[in-house]
Amino acid sequence: MNSIEPRGTIQSQLLPLFFLTSIFFLNFTIRIILAPLLPTILADMNLTHDQAGSFFLISASGYFISLLCSGFVSSRIKHKKTIVFSAVATGIAFLVTGLSQSLLSMRIGLFVVGMTSALYLPSGIAMLTSSISSRNWGKAIGIHELAPNLSFLLAPLICEGLLLWLSWRSVLIVIGGTSVLFGISFFKFSTVKDFPGEPPMLKSFLPLVATPSFWMMIILFSLGVIGTLGVYSMLPLYLVNEHGMLQSQANKLITMSRILTLPMALLVGWLSDHFGLKPTLAFVLFFTGISTLLIGVVTDSLIQVIIFCQPVFAVCFFPPAFAALSHIGSKEIRNIAVSFTIPIAFLVGGGVVPNIIGLLGEKGFFSTGFIIAGGLILSGTIIPFFLKFQKDN
Repeated sequence: MNSIEPRGTIQSQLLPLFFLTSIFFLNFTIRIILAPLLPTILADMNLTHDQAGSFFLISASGYFISLLCSGFVSSRIKHKKTIVFSAVATGIAFLVTGLSQSLLSMRIGLFVVGMTSALYLPSGIAMLTSSISSRNWGKAIGIHELAPNLSFLLAPLICEGLLLWLSWRSVLIVIGGTSVLFGISFFKFSTVKDFPGEPPMLKSFLPLVATPSFWMMIILFSLGVIGTLGVYSMLPLYLVNEHGMLQSQANKLITMSRILTLPMALLVGWLSDHFGLKPTLAFVLFFTGISTLLIGVVTDSLIQVIIFCQPVFAVCFFPPAFAALSHIGSKEIRNIAVSFTIPIAFLVGGGVVPNIIGLLGEKGFFSTGFIIAGGLILSGTIIPFFLKFQKDN
């Protein structure tokens, strides 16, 4: 085992962890930072609600296509170069998006952003586990997975801070440029050993097609993404337009509501071990659905309370959901299950649903969009009890 373990000191293993976590943070921030900027973009470009909502569907479509094909890229140019290409290309595409003057060119830019950003995650995890000793994998992956939650927390603050001096276009340019800088720095200063990825094989997917629990997990993950990314994408615009908040007030509220989400993974992990995966998933979906539905129902005096509660429940979905997904099918096809589940979930929950909310908002039914989203999540409460885990068979 020692012959295949990464050698070197803790300090030498911390450098790739720092680079990968930073790149992942920027990767995720680029994908969500339009949300806190939407009220400003909508006013500046004279866009409708449905046009603004379409940004997330277009980006998610590019992400969906590219993530399914990421193995072909990493098998050709290896993982390290894939990460560098993803960081640099995503940064350049986002920078160009900031310079776009028309709706069409901005949509094209966001589609490219979705495609290039999707290349990071499979290669990032592969690089992380290859450059760090296996006895430290749990801690390393835990630190790496802080990036999305920190991005949800800090993206509104970054926007409001930069908007004090810059236009929204310049905000996109600065963040895109930072991604390019980190990608080049990773290529120049990181000494991780490079190796090729494995291209996806269709025959590996076929056993999952006949597994009902696999399709149930796709539905569940789609509902989970609706509760997190789907709600987050349109919430700032909803608070500004429907509840009369200033953009800075809405973003500050959303930032504060995300502080409590950071320790929730530990709590839901304990709940999963104590009560089981299926009851925990049902519990989380029930309260996420109720709180999402209430976003579209409550008055101005209660909206702040609901905004604080909703993300706390929503982020609890993913730890037990990934554990449940690992129990679907044999160990040989578990990675294939993840590879197909996540892209579909992000396309539906992070793309289609925000677009629908935007369409309803344009018709004067903005609150109805959140009510429908909450109802969809609630409808999935019973699904976990029908899952068949490998150990049940």
